[in-house]
This record gives sequence, C-alpha cells and structure tokens, in this order.
Amino acid sequence: MMKRLYDWTLRMADHRHALWVLAAVSFIESSVFPIPPDVLIIPMILARPSRAWLIAGVALVASVTGGLLGYAIGALAYQELGQPILEALGKGDAMEAFRTRFNDFGFWAVLTAGVTPFPYKVITIMSGVTGMPLATFIATSILARGLRFFILAALLRKFGAPIRDFIERRLGILTIVFVVLLFAGFYLVKHL
Repeated sequence: MMKRLYDWTLRMADHRHALWVLAAVSFIESSVFPIPPDVLIIPMILARPSRAWLIAGVALVASVTGGLLGYAIGALAYQELGQPILEALGKGDAMEAFRTRFNDFGFWAVLTAGVTPFPYKVITIMSGVTGMPLATFIATSILARGLRFFILAALLRKFGAPIRDFIERRLGILTIVFVVLLFAGFYLVKHL
C-alpha cells in the first residue's frame, strides 16, 4: 500500500493542479498522511525551477496549517484519533515516556521533526497532547518547515537534478549534520 501511495504522490507532481495537490499532501502529512511533501516538491521544482519559491511557500503554509490539525487532534481527540494514528506509525509504545519529557524539549522537538525525516505528525499530535503553548508550536513549525522546504527549493533551483540524487542518497547523514549544526548554533548563541 505504501508503494502505491508513494507512486500516486509522485505522479501528481506532473498534474496541472500540482500546487493544489502539494497543498493537500502537505496539509494532511502534518497530521495523518505517511508520504512527505518532498516527494512532490522535488519533481515540481526540477520541472519548473522558476517556481521554486512558490512551491516551497505553498508547502510551508499548508504544512503549518496541517500541523494545527495535528495539534488539535492531540489536544482534543488524542484517545479517539491521535493514539491510533501514532500506533499505526509504530510510535504508540514510547508515548508515555516521550510525553513526560516532551515539554522540556518541545521547541527542539518541533524544530528537529520539522526539518528532518522524523514524522512531523508525531510531534504535532504530541504538542497538542502535552499542551505546548500554541504560539511556540506555530513559530517553531514555521521556522522548521520553512528551513526544510526553502533550503530544498534553493538547492534544487541552483543545482537541479544532480542535487536530487545527492539528497536522496545522503538524506540521513545530511539531516544529522544539519541538526547537529543547528543545535551547536543555538548552544553558542545561548552560552556566548
């Protein structure tokens, strides 16, 4: 099923309403959909590099708005909706331990999940469950998703198809390096 969903999402990148499809995928990926919007963003930007900023902007707005739905699921319907979604993603068992520590690291959790392949929907739901301040959640989501989508757009616009292959082969290590640099930067700003 995941393969079919992935293939469908990739085919939608060529559709004449691709921006609307991207908005829908970005919105629902932030709360329930398993395929990240990058699957659409990459081929859309490669096909029309001049629209890179528009594509990234649509993904950002829809993703953050969808994150608010995930937050609402966590805050208002965790038992009925949030817990089954997280269990389907294989994240149900670790939730109690995660919940107790989440708000201590809430800003960092949202930021990290927003820029990495970690399922952002897990963080949006947990932000609602734990009662993270909504303003913190929104600001951090905008920062994280903006970094993710606009850096990807800039790289694809500048380097085209070769950067796509590089990103896809080394996504894990690039994510780790980016997060380490991000944490180091915040640490230096706070302690210097």
